[in-house]
Parts: sequence; C-alpha cells; structure tokens
Amino acid sequence: MFRDLFKYYKSKAPPPDLSSVLHIDDESENIIKKQPLPCSNELENQLQSLGLVPSLNWKLYGHAEHAGLFILKNPFTDDGAYSWIKRCLSEYPSHPNKCNLHSHNLLFPNENWWDVCHKDAERGLLLFDKLRWVTFGYHHDWDSKVYSDSNKSEFPKELACLISCLGQAIGGWDVRAEAGILNIYHMNSTLSGHTDRSEPNHTAPLFSISFGQRAIFLIGGRKLEDKATPIMLENGDILIMSGESRLCYHGVPRIIPTPWPKGDEYIQFLSRARINLNIRQVLNVDQTTL
Repeated sequence: MFRDLFKYYKSKAPPPDLSSVLHIDDESENIIKKQPLPCSNELENQLQSLGLVPSLNWKLYGHAEHAGLFILKNPFTDDGAYSWIKRCLSEYPSHPNKCNLHSHNLLFPNENWWDVCHKDAERGLLLFDKLRWVTFGYHHDWDSKVYSDSNKSEFPKELACLISCLGQAIGGWDVRAEAGILNIYHMNSTLSGHTDRSEPNHTAPLFSISFGQRAIFLIGGRKLEDKATPIMLENGDILIMSGESRLCYHGVPRIIPTPWPKGDEYIQFLSRARINLNIRQVLNVDQTTL
C-alpha cells in the first residue's frame, strides 16, 4: 500500500533497503520502451534551442502497471541543463513570483533570493538553506488548495514553451503551462503523498523536471490502499503523469545522496539539494478564466 511503502522509504532508523527501487534504465518486465512522436523540423529546432538533445536520441519509457506514466531520461545537453538550473536559482525566486520566504517576511517582494544570498553575507547565512518553494502563473494556495484569477502572475515564457514542445513530442498534447511550483529539496526533505486535484482541468498531463540529487518517487493508484511503485529519479529526468496516472497518489519519501561534480556556485548548490519543477494546465480547453 502507498502509505506503508512511503513510511518505509522515509525511515531513518533503520534505513530502507533500496534494492527494490526501480531504475528505469534497468531491464524489467514492467518497463515499456516508448518512442517520441515524429517531430517537424520547426519543433525539433525549438526543442534543441531549449537545451535538449535531438528527439531521436531520447530515452522514453512507460510502466505496465501505471498507465499514462512517462519517464524521459535526462534529455538535456550539459549546457541546456545548466541554463535551466541557473533560471531556477537566480531568476524564478524573484518578483512577481512568490516563495515561502515572502510568506515569512524574510525576503522583500523586490528582492532576488540568489542575489541576496551572494551579496549580503549575514542574510545569506540565514536565507540560503531556507528556500523551499516558488510559485508562478496561477499561484498555489497552500492553505485553501484553490486557484484564483486574482492570485496569479505571468508564467515564464521559456518554461511554457518547453512544456508545450514536450507535450507535442511525447503525447501529441496541446498543453498550456499555467501554474508552476519550483520545489527545493534538501537532503532531509520529503513530499507527502497526495493527488493533484486543485485544477479544473484533470485531463491535461502534469510535468515534473528534476535537477540535482536523486530522489525516490513513489506512485500508487487512486486510493492509498492501492499498490505503489518506487522509482529512482535522477538529474535531468522528466516525469509526465497523463491519463489514468494523472490523479494517482504520488510523493517523494527520500532524497538519495549522489556523487556530484565540482563547478560554480550553481552546480555546487545541487551537490546537496534537488530542484523539481512541477508544471500543469489549470483551465479547461474552453476556459479563459476561472
């Protein structure tokens, strides 16, 4: 069951046995190799301009027990991944986007978290490890779980373009990226099991992009009593929940320490953290407002 397996992989004493965690590259009877859809020259050029390798070189998989689940193993070039990591750390945690530091009055609306941390030594010590989430587009309300037209900002254009292109190439979906959450996981962080039902649109797929440390992603069924599967997500992996899997329980019970290369301040941040971009469409096809 999802709840029991989540507790098992979250446990610190004793630590869990990770031998049953599914590595997508390994051979398994439940792993289904997929192919992206044929891409036009225009779409292919867009994907590559966004930092991805040619779609013919993608490693795309599904899972026999989780219909609609797709996992695209790191499709980013090294330079492409770096540009997205840099956006996540130095661009997205700033106005008009919202973050947990704003909620606790630790960061002023006109301040950039990354700049403050690197230009103000005293405040940097306080704030550097305290960023947990950033929201953009329709802002997620952590209390009410309700989206509102009065609580939204512009969605980052380059990220919206990436999601649109991925949707076309993987499922032939016409996806409008309208709400996003950037989660920062530190080594002791978890994400409790949940389903994503706040949006009126439960049909459009969810996209999850990971950078940095590895994580165990646990996905079950539509009930907590359903069987769950632990999957290892690695740097650069993109996970898509569509179809039947769109409303299934999922969570992150554990971050797994991963050897990490030396580099500049952006690369070094990920030697002890995981970045996750979670993007979804909020409105139904025939809606322009909530």
